[in-house]
Amino acid sequence: MAHRCWYCLKRYIVPFALILMSVYSVQGQAEGVQKSESYLDIEWTDLMPKDDLDAILNPPEYLDDIVDGSVEDQLSELGQLSLPEADDSRYQQALVSSRVVEEFDGKAIRLPGFIVPLAFGSSQQEVTRFFLVPYFGACIHVPPPPPNQIIYAEFDKGFKLESLYDPFFLSGVLSTTMVEHETATAAYVIKVEKIEPYSE
Repeated sequence: MAHRCWYCLKRYIVPFALILMSVYSVQGQAEGVQKSESYLDIEWTDLMPKDDLDAILNPPEYLDDIVDGSVEDQLSELGQLSLPEADDSRYQQALVSSRVVEEFDGKAIRLPGFIVPLAFGSSQQEVTRFFLVPYFGACIHVPPPPPNQIIYAEFDKGFKLESLYDPFFLSGVLSTTMVEHETATAAYVIKVEKIEPYSE
């Protein structure tokens, strides 16, 4: 798992929730006639318990005082630098939370996101196992989001992923099952039934 420095937390983890709330809240309007009646359209923030979301949206003030790329930014996560305010345990817990929303267990849902390939079919060209994440670069270029914002996807049929930059809509049955991988940990699993390109 990538090292989660303070710079990364400030730059990616906090903004991603705000972005999702503003972008995916209009998801239903963007889908138009393509919306399937058999799946419940949800947002990423729906998968996070309310108190976890509240904690992430209200980070401790001391983060604003740490300069990006500074010694404090790089060392505080490793415990090499003592920060008096670093005992904000609720915020820290939310950043790595694996708590789930049980009401989605067994539900047929539809959700947009980006794909992080984990396993391929026999041809080595079709992705069969992957993480679905809320923003581009998660688990690859930047630290992963909390486990309750990562979905482990199983798609035995497989599909050819042309670009990691492309977002998709995934439809399938969601379960509240923990999956640990060297790349990241997911608090949800989806049995994928349909994959569609994301379009507004």
